[in-house]
Amino acid sequence: MDQTPASAPTDSPAPAARLASLAAALADETRAAICMTLLEGRAWTAGELARITGVAPSTVSGHLTRLLDAGICVTERQGRHSYVRIADAATARLVDELASYAVPGRDAAHAVPVVAAPDPLARARTCYDHFAGRLGMAVTDAMEHRGLLRTEAVFALTEDGLDWCDRAGVDVTSGGRRPLASSCLDWTERRRHLGGLVGARLCARALDEGWVVRPEGGGRGLLVTGAGEEALGELLGLTPQAWH
Repeated sequence: MDQTPASAPTDSPAPAARLASLAAALADETRAAICMTLLEGRAWTAGELARITGVAPSTVSGHLTRLLDAGICVTERQGRHSYVRIADAATARLVDELASYAVPGRDAAHAVPVVAAPDPLARARTCYDHFAGRLGMAVTDAMEHRGLLRTEAVFALTEDGLDWCDRAGVDVTSGGRRPLASSCLDWTERRRHLGGLVGARLCARALDEGWVVRPEGGGRGLLVTGAGEEALGELLGLTPQAWH
């Protein structure tokens, strides 16, 4: 009895096609280097990524398009610049696990130093009306680690976060249409820090209470006082090393 071989499927199943597309997006040394650079959570411009990976700006642009189309990376605009970052925490974990599998013994993300920024602005400053610089990131990270703030995708204050605001004397009522929490890309840290009503009211309280002061001559820079070090320690468990 003759046996007719089964015909191969003419179309790949959608899940398999998506998996193949994702794998293809990572199957290039330059794109892999870009992803490993972005793993530490900071965002970079296309020009900076070109210098880091040692390829021409036009070449890196094509690689970034592949990564963006695959959903591995996203862009975020801040002022005149457009920054690239890993799409979300789940994607970062996936890329990190692949890198660790490919490089046995690897125990840290591929670290690239942040572009230098003058102190005290890199240490502590205001971004519009909320904290920025290392101080802004320290506050954001501490709130996330304590379960007060969710930072994946859209920033959101948790129920515990609302209770914390009440205990900390941070009034988040009567904010109009302003979101309770929002994210803002920090131009020195290249990560997202806390903005929105919570960020603004926390910064205002810190200024009113003398936890932070403006340096002589004004400007956006901030200096954390002794009272501020004590308050930030009590409220969020922070020490001066977090922003110095």
